[in-house]
Amino acid sequence: MVLVEGGSFTMGTSLPEAKKAESPARTVSLNSFYISKFEVTQELFESVMGSSMSYFKGKNVPVNNLSWQQANYFIEQLNAQTGSHYRLPTEAEWEYAARGGNKSQGYLYSGSNDINKVGWYAGNARNRAQPVGMKKPNELGLYDMTGNVGEFVIDAFDENFYRYGPTDNPNNAKETDIGLAHKSVRGGSFSYDADESENFRRDFASQSVIMSDMGLRLVRDAD
Repeated sequence: MVLVEGGSFTMGTSLPEAKKAESPARTVSLNSFYISKFEVTQELFESVMGSSMSYFKGKNVPVNNLSWQQANYFIEQLNAQTGSHYRLPTEAEWEYAARGGNKSQGYLYSGSNDINKVGWYAGNARNRAQPVGMKKPNELGLYDMTGNVGEFVIDAFDENFYRYGPTDNPNNAKETDIGLAHKSVRGGSFSYDADESENFRRDFASQSVIMSDMGLRLVRDAD
């Protein structure tokens, strides 16, 4: 886990090519938190769960082919076994970490303006998940924040949240048993183009749908 020191940053964008859900740019303040250096690998996932349904196999390949609900069940089991309090990041935490936190150099992607240096995406991934840590890390030492597998966050997807949501530790988590409830997804994946993978990009998925290009990254509170 890497400590991300709290601070303020510009979340979202006002660029004309942004989708409605990705704007306007706004100043958000966050407390410190820890985030995992790598996406959760199959080795870690299977050490807790016994097995996975990963479509792209490999102990150092991110766990993939899972749903938001399954990702949270894994975290519940991990916490029960370790006595820790891991969770998914909020969207704001995810974007702050992807941008490099208070060490940000203002890159378009997580760690570079050249996506090929930092991410596995549609242009170089051969349509499959790749082992973690093969590309350059970002300013905080985090790998694969851009591309490889998409990363679930806590937040329910709301395209108007940037306009009306709070700016102090924003969190749009909503508990629901409805399988089609949409959750936010960040970071693009091996199937996304470069212009779908910038740090500000948002996507969403049903909380119960299983997708081959989706995985997760762990967070825990700093206090």
